[in-house]
Amino acid sequence: MMLIVLMILFMYFFMMRPQQKQRKQHQEMVSSLQPGDEVVTIGRLHGVVHEVNTTQQTVTIDCEGIYLTFDLNAIARVNRPQAAEQSTTQASETDK
Repeated sequence: MMLIVLMILFMYFFMMRPQQKQRKQHQEMVSSLQPGDEVVTIGRLHGVVHEVNTTQQTVTIDCEGIYLTFDLNAIARVNRPQAAEQSTTQASETDK
């Protein structure tokens, strides 16, 4: 009986809990999307967010003049241009 309880605890801490954390991080990332953010979809399409529709849970992405609408869950990664500029500025200041 103790072995079964240990197996359930093992499954929770090493399988379920990390998935819940990852899902929560993805949800926070998607909820903070703003027009102008550079994104990569799960199909590896790169583009810039043009519009976010929270009522329909969609995002419109500009891919060099072509506007495509995706489900918010299709966003795999967000690259914010402002954050990248700030980090390179800070790195150059610390090198001086």
